[in-house]
Amino acid sequence: MRMRPTLSWTPTEDLPPGTTDLGPVVDALGTKDVLVLSGAGLSTESGIPDYRGEGGSLRRHTPMTYQDFTGSARARRRYWARSHLGWRTFGRARPNAGHRAVAAFAHHGLVSGVITQNVDGLHQAAGSEHVVELHGSLARVICLSCGALSPRRTLAERLEEANAGFEPVAAGMNPDGDADLSDEQVEGFRVLPCTDCGGVLKPDVVFFGENVPPPRVEHCRRLVDRASALLVLGSSLTVMSGLRFVRQAAEAGTPVLIVNRDPTRGDQLAATRVALPLGTALTSLADRLGVSVGHGAERDRRGGS
Repeated sequence: MRMRPTLSWTPTEDLPPGTTDLGPVVDALGTKDVLVLSGAGLSTESGIPDYRGEGGSLRRHTPMTYQDFTGSARARRRYWARSHLGWRTFGRARPNAGHRAVAAFAHHGLVSGVITQNVDGLHQAAGSEHVVELHGSLARVICLSCGALSPRRTLAERLEEANAGFEPVAAGMNPDGDADLSDEQVEGFRVLPCTDCGGVLKPDVVFFGENVPPPRVEHCRRLVDRASALLVLGSSLTVMSGLRFVRQAAEAGTPVLIVNRDPTRGDQLAATRVALPLGTALTSLADRLGVSVGHGAERDRRGGS
């Protein structure tokens, strides 16, 4: 029987209570060279729902797994129909105060880089430059046969042409840009192949049940080794792809600080967990550190390859 990936986590022991005291985070940022690890909770204020928070999409939606996508043409049709519709909304999301604060911290030398579990490109749109997209980016598409990368915008235009009149009403949207549609609504959707070799196209993101490329993991490990502290923003740390870096930092004696309203799988390893909304917390941090968080010029994140 195929094992399903870990999608949820329930505490099995008493966890340290959250706090509203931002003092330890202010002190950590004051040392500079802080590495940020961000999750879906950072983008909720941009209108992109998270997986596990209050109202999170896992309450109504099971994400596509790599095994299902590669093993079933029917599953691929369902995915691309839902993703094509969701991309229209997903692509309109803009950075929020939290993204802009992280970019401002980096501009002032307080943050050395960002490892993000998000696939939305909002860190870069807000002006952050040293960003590792741990789970890839929805702005790119990869061919599973020849490995060719292409802009998502290009595929979206091809799908629009091939599926003229496809205008279903979705029940909701998910953090991976996947709109909630019924099987009846996706019936007849036309999936397109790679223009180079005719192979199967997949968004250049790490699906549930798929491994993060080892070179990317090793790059992140080196960033953690060099950091003065690890600041986790908006991640429940349920999946090992992010939790491993918290464990690495804790084992090396590097302070781990978490800003997340709900308990996380890494709380036992953290020096503190601040239970505040991220926009509020990061704006307050900026004020206390004398860092200006402006809107600035947003970058187009929707079509790069």
